[in-house]
Amino acid sequence: MDISAVNALPYEDFVNIFGNVVEKCPLVSAAVWTRRPFVSLADLEAAINQFIDALPESGKEGILRCHPDLAGRDLHRGALTRESRQEQAGAGLDALRSDEASRVSRLNEEYKRRFGFPFVVCARAHDKASILRELSERCGNERAAERARGIQEVKKICRLRLQDLVRSDNKL
Repeated sequence: MDISAVNALPYEDFVNIFGNVVEKCPLVSAAVWTRRPFVSLADLEAAINQFIDALPESGKEGILRCHPDLAGRDLHRGALTRESRQEQAGAGLDALRSDEASRVSRLNEEYKRRFGFPFVVCARAHDKASILRELSERCGNERAAERARGIQEVKKICRLRLQDLVRSDNKL
């Protein structure tokens, strides 16, 4: 779909198509629909990022809490969103050895206990080894820094998901 087609979408269709570019947060796409027309994919992405940036810290943490644990129960139960399932599988998180799975589970719990939200990383930019390394390292961050880092990762995920949905070669 090109940006002209995006701009022509009725509200319900826009939210249905873009409702998961920020994991399980259709409110984000609902809020940016009113900013149409977008002149480009980058303009749509900027509108989403501006909405996220304008949220209070509690809203940003809410966005982070919508993300599943990496290689967690939802993956094994088949309860992930289609996008998350593909992203985690692409990083090899669906094929962890038992020692790796135990380590990820332990680190996920430590991370959530420390910060109050799940670890978020753009899995498409990593493999399982780099995700494990980053999860371990980021457990030592301060809460505010980790909240900001998590939101940066949300934006990376959003960018890639938008690129999957919208051709970037067309402008109005």
